[in-house]
Amino acid sequence: MSPVRVTFLGGLGEIGRNCAAIEVEDRLLLLDCGLMFPTTEMPGVDLVLPDFSWLLKNRDRIEGAVLTHGHEDHVGALQFLLRELSFPLFGSALTLGLARGRIEEAGLLGRTKLVPVVDGERRKIGPFDVEFIPVTHSVPHGFATCFRTPQGNILHSGDFKIDLNPVDGRRTGLARIGAIADGEGIRLLLSDSTNAEEPGHTTSESEVGRVLADLIRKADGKRVVLACFASHIHRIQQVIDAAVSQGRTVATLGRSMNRNVKLARELGVLHYEDQSLIDIEDADTVPRDKLLIVSTGSQGEPMSALSLMAAGENRWLKVGEGDLVILSSHAIPGNETSVGKVIDGLTRRGCEVVHSGLADVHVSGHAMQGELKTLLSVARPEFFIPVHGEFRHLRHHADLATGMGVAANKVLLCEDGDVVRLDEKGVDFDGEVPAGYLYVDGIVGDVGHGVLRDRRVLSEEGVVVVVVTVDVKTGEVVSGPEIITRGWVHAPDAEPLLDEARQVVRAALEKLDHRGGVELDQVQRTARQALGRFVNDRTKRRPMIVPVVMEV
Repeated sequence: MSPVRVTFLGGLGEIGRNCAAIEVEDRLLLLDCGLMFPTTEMPGVDLVLPDFSWLLKNRDRIEGAVLTHGHEDHVGALQFLLRELSFPLFGSALTLGLARGRIEEAGLLGRTKLVPVVDGERRKIGPFDVEFIPVTHSVPHGFATCFRTPQGNILHSGDFKIDLNPVDGRRTGLARIGAIADGEGIRLLLSDSTNAEEPGHTTSESEVGRVLADLIRKADGKRVVLACFASHIHRIQQVIDAAVSQGRTVATLGRSMNRNVKLARELGVLHYEDQSLIDIEDADTVPRDKLLIVSTGSQGEPMSALSLMAAGENRWLKVGEGDLVILSSHAIPGNETSVGKVIDGLTRRGCEVVHSGLADVHVSGHAMQGELKTLLSVARPEFFIPVHGEFRHLRHHADLATGMGVAANKVLLCEDGDVVRLDEKGVDFDGEVPAGYLYVDGIVGDVGHGVLRDRRVLSEEGVVVVVVTVDVKTGEVVSGPEIITRGWVHAPDAEPLLDEARQVVRAALEKLDHRGGVELDQVQRTARQALGRFVNDRTKRRPMIVPVVMEV
């Protein structure tokens, strides 16, 4: 009986870039293809993608991609991979709709086929037998996926929580997972680890809706602006319902918010009367205290609608006294400073700002320890691999699994690039594939680690350029050295220091022995070393030193 392999291309050791490939009978089926947003250590980078090199080498073996849900960290990289490959996509209608926008913008719809699947559907994709099991998450219509393979069932939880009172009544399919476990059994479980450090159970989305409704009810006489993720359709539904119940009209602000609200209504996921929602262009026709705006920008993105409001530069909306702004989200790690600046800017303009530090206006879409234990108890897997999270999350989840009775030697801690093999003997590591970061900065892959390192030096220490002209026959310094600096010292205020630097470089160059001929490399090296030592000794800084040698 042929072995089954799982190759992890992203999402294990970081939050984002979720992408894996399952191999059955020498064929591959992708499980998600997401991106990651850059950290402060990646100056100038727009997006971070999985390394596609292994997939490109195996392009002829790919049957398609199964999409668990519509968040960017699971579907956002498709538009880049489809530039190189062509394969069909399988997911819920909403997930495909959310992914379609980016793919269509890139002009790549012709390179794929969007195949919608529904709750409980079991579909053959080449040699793969995939069952789509509903789960609750912060975007509607997410799936856990069960792969029936020659080596037993592999269950991937997707991003999930166990919400006992979901807004749409669509609960995580624990009963179906239990039925599979009781019948065929679950050989390998791959489960979301994002909140594996957090004890207890995640609060229901319905509870957040009640808090938001109460805030809107108490905002008598005020205009309300609420910012949340554009994909959080259930949150938007509850906000619209609360606004309408208080006699308010709703307007959406932000490109992704407008697009997602329209898509969700077309698919029957979002419900409201025509007169309840107006275009932001018509917001001035509604009295301020009868208007509620649902906006993007809850993460403080630089050009988002909310950030522009905080800076007083939003073309549609000027906020100030008499406005209540609700940030219905938690700051994603790394975004805390940006979110803080937006809150500060809104407060300076006179707005009353409510965020998750002041009220329960947000709840996670990821299972906490109690729910993770519940899934382990219901699924009773023979083998377990924690996925989706930083390494500390994976470690905590692995410990939870052993605490729930999974043998320690049947729990694998994997990282990006690992390949695991499932066969009659069990699960074990089976090599590695490239899984580094692919940076997007204008065009894909034009930024390497060396470029990022240079950018960090420039941003932290600055640059000093030394320009010198030498006679190629004698090695004599004809003109210069001239010192040009950006970010090291302010030249007009530091002329004595720059004069001293020029003297140090000239003295070092005059000591060179040119009897064997002038070597420009040696001149450049000497200028760099002399200036570098001087800069470090005098200022204790290490800017980038760039020697420019011209010859006459």
